[in-house]
Amino acid sequence: MSFKDELLLLLRARYPVIYVSTLEEERVEQVIAATVQELGNRSLYIWDFVDGYQGNPNDQGIARRNPLQALEHIEKLPQSVAALFILRDYHRFLDDVAISRKLRNLARRLKSQPKNILLVAPQIDVPDDLAETVTIVEFALPGVDEIKAEVSRLLSSLNVYLSPKDLDTLVQSCQGLSIERIRRVLARGIAAKGTFQPDDIDLVLEEKRQTIRQTQILDFYPAKEQISDIGGLDNLKDWLLRRGNAFSEKARSYGLPHPRGLLLVGIQGTGKSLTAKAIAHHWHLPLLRLDVGRLFAGLIGESESRTRQMIQIAEALAPCILWIDEIDKAFAGVDGRGDSGTSSRVFGTFITWMAEKTSPVFVVATANNIQSLPPELLRRGRFDELFFVGLPSQDERKSIYEVHLNRLRAHNLQSYDIERLAYETPSFSGAEIEQAIVEAMHIGFSQDRDFTTDDILEAASQIVPLARTAQEQVEALQTWAASGKARLASRTSLGDRLR
Repeated sequence: MSFKDELLLLLRARYPVIYVSTLEEERVEQVIAATVQELGNRSLYIWDFVDGYQGNPNDQGIARRNPLQALEHIEKLPQSVAALFILRDYHRFLDDVAISRKLRNLARRLKSQPKNILLVAPQIDVPDDLAETVTIVEFALPGVDEIKAEVSRLLSSLNVYLSPKDLDTLVQSCQGLSIERIRRVLARGIAAKGTFQPDDIDLVLEEKRQTIRQTQILDFYPAKEQISDIGGLDNLKDWLLRRGNAFSEKARSYGLPHPRGLLLVGIQGTGKSLTAKAIAHHWHLPLLRLDVGRLFAGLIGESESRTRQMIQIAEALAPCILWIDEIDKAFAGVDGRGDSGTSSRVFGTFITWMAEKTSPVFVVATANNIQSLPPELLRRGRFDELFFVGLPSQDERKSIYEVHLNRLRAHNLQSYDIERLAYETPSFSGAEIEQAIVEAMHIGFSQDRDFTTDDILEAASQIVPLARTAQEQVEALQTWAASGKARLASRTSLGDRLR
């Protein structure tokens, strides 16, 4: 049921006090005004603390800086007068005993009168003594149709036209923003270049960053990495590329559900986190990084509250990527021992949301230790796919060297013997390969010359790869993946990876 339909139903049912939670005051008042027109023969009064009542000439300025008088004015109107009263920011006064008592008394009378009070506020803050009096209704952010209509109107008014595909991508990127923020970000792009181009969609992601800067639970992570920056992992990349337009309206019309998420299990330094960043960049979606440790607070019930808040933020910014790094460490020991069951409750809330969510929040979770993951997390329905990311094969190591050297020495790439480098560094992860190149750069820089293939090999000889220092754990992971419990991210077999 839409907000307008729900509001219309509550007004006709004579709910006396309705609390509307939204940051979009202007937009919600437009919807309320349209709803009042449908009811017919009903006056609309608007009050705020600074200007008092507005709109009606006979009541102009009444109850200015007097919230109690604002309620008394409602009481003075004849019982037969049909009216709707919008009280802005009235949540700030509900803790006052006189206001609370007056509102409860007034609610009794209004049940038999064609009058309703709407408290419009940016957050829900209802005292316990008003819990039975007030009905809370949330005003959702604009949907796809509303965003598309507003974006099309703004662009056409400026003689800017996008292709249907670019328009669909822009509308998808704008989901999670208020209409006012959408107007601002479009104006920003047009002001900078005189027009709005598909490349300016990144401005929308920057605007979304502003939305979560005040929260201490999620981080807006800048994602500049591309799919091409991932060396190897061809099966995983093909899987991701096939889903590049899965969040579009065209996909919904086709009947496709929103992709749910991806669990990447594997050895440290093999590109799992890089993949999360590349997904966000390729799909033009904001990347939200969740530090699960921030969910846990000292007060009883606060951890569960923060979990729900995290979910609300992610869904408000949807479509988006929710990246949970090293989820195996975050939810290890969810049996509740030592924390009065807080971990279990937080985990339960989280996996229930993952299984039941309908919002386009794509969860990318990474894990190094499959044994630490609760079995519930691996159940089908939480994620679309479970990929194992192992040590790169020789061909994949070659791709990884090419990615790094092309970024650092594109003009001189042919001077490096990439085949030899890939052959001479068996069992190296992508992170260890990068470390060897950085160390080689230090060698060359210290001698006032460019680094060479021999420098990289010398640096690599000083590195003891994780495949040796944690041989038992790596072999256990390889054995687990070989048993068919996960899809391989690479096309090469597990046996080829150590060669």
